Amino acid sequence: MNNQIKNLYQRADKQERLIIGLMSGTSMDGLDIALCTVRGYGVDTEIRVIEFCTASYDDAFRKQIKAVFSKKNANLDLVCLMNEHIANVHATFINDALETWGYKAADIDFIASHGQTIFHAPKSLHRLSGYPNGTLQIGDGDHIAFKTGIITLSDFRQKHLAAGGEGAPLAVYGDYLIFSKKGENRIMLNIGGIANFTYLPGNSNASAVFSTDVGPGNTLMDQYMQQNFGRFYDKDATISSSGNPNQKLLSALLGHGFFELDFPKTTGPELFNLNYLHQAQKQSSTEKINKEDVMATLCHFSADGIVNAIKKSVNKEKEFWVFMSGGGIHNPLLTDLLRKNLPRANFDTTAALGIQPDAKEAVLFAILANETLCGKKISFGKGVPSVFMGKISLPT
Repeated sequence: MNNQIKNLYQRADKQERLIIGLMSGTSMDGLDIALCTVRGYGVDTEIRVIEFCTASYDDAFRKQIKAVFSKKNANLDLVCLMNEHIANVHATFINDALETWGYKAADIDFIASHGQTIFHAPKSLHRLSGYPNGTLQIGDGDHIAFKTGIITLSDFRQKHLAAGGEGAPLAVYGDYLIFSKKGENRIMLNIGGIANFTYLPGNSNASAVFSTDVGPGNTLMDQYMQQNFGRFYDKDATISSSGNPNQKLLSALLGHGFFELDFPKTTGPELFNLNYLHQAQKQSSTEKINKEDVMATLCHFSADGIVNAIKKSVNKEKEFWVFMSGGGIHNPLLTDLLRKNLPRANFDTTAALGIQPDAKEAVLFAILANETLCGKKISFGKGVPSVFMGKISLPT
C-alpha cells in the first residue's frame, strides 16, 4: 500500500480527528480558518472548535479575485493563474495560523477547503438549453496539500452537481448532523453575501430537511457601499439607518421571478449585483433618490427576502427558532427587521449551540470532510443529494 494511502486510512480511522475547515465567501473579506476536533460521524458527530481566526484579504488580493469573480467574460489566463494563486495564499494563511496556535502540520489530520467561488450558474440563471447546473470554485487542493503537508479535501460542490443538485447550498448536511433537536423546529440562517437557511423540523426526519438560498444577504449592500461611499461595508448599518426605504424601489427589487421559484434554489452575485439594482431603479423611476435611501431600501430588500422565505417554510408552526450566523448578524438594522417581521420566532446566534457564528461555515466544511472520510449514507429529501463530497489531495 502507498504510504500516503496508509496515512490517509490511519488518520480517518482515529477516534478523534483534527480537521481544519476553510471558508471564503462571496464577500471576499478573508479566509475563515476553524481548527476542530471531530469524533464519530452522522448523527453521532461531536465537533468542537478549538481555534478560529479570519485571515483578512488585503486590497491587492481582493482586487485580483474580483478580476475573475462573477464575470461571464473573465480572462481565462487569469482564471487559470488565480486557481493556483488563491491556493498558495490560503496555504500560507494556514501555515501562519498553525504557527500562531502552536501546532505542527503533522498534528493536523485533514484540511477541508471550500475554495473561492468565482461563478455560480444554476439552470434557473443561465437558461441555456442542453447545459446542466454549474458552479466553479478555485483554489486548487493539491497546492494546499503540498504546501501545508496536510491531506486536503476540496472542490466539494461538484459531486452535488453530479448527483442532480445545484451545487449549493451545502450547509444542509452539517446543519442536520449537529444542530437538529427533537421537538424544536429550527431555521439555521446564514447571512453572508447571499442569504440561505436550512430548515430542521422538530421531528428530526432527514427526508423533510432542506436548505435553500433566499436572495441577497450582504452582497448588494456591500457593492453599493464600495461604489458610492468608498467603504467595504456599512459598519453598524450607519448609512442604511440614516435613510428611509423607498417602497417603489423595494417592490421592483422583489419583483424578480427568482423569488417565486420553489425550494430548494440557489443564486449568487451573478444575479444580485449593481446592474440588478440599476434595472430596478429604472423600472421604478427612482434613479434620483438619495444614496442613504437606496441603502435603507437594500437592507429592507435583504430582510424581506429572508422573512418571506422563512414564512413559507414554517407557515404551519406556532413557534420556531432561528439561529443566525454569517456577517449579516453584525448589521443591527437587518437583524431588527427580521425580529420585527417574524414575531413567532425565537432568535439567537449559533453561539447558543456551541459554534461561533463567524466560524460556522468553515466548521460545516470540516463536517463534510469528516463524512466523506468516515460517514455512512444518509437519505435526505427532495433536492438534497445523498452523496459524499470532496476530492482528496495527498501532500506528496
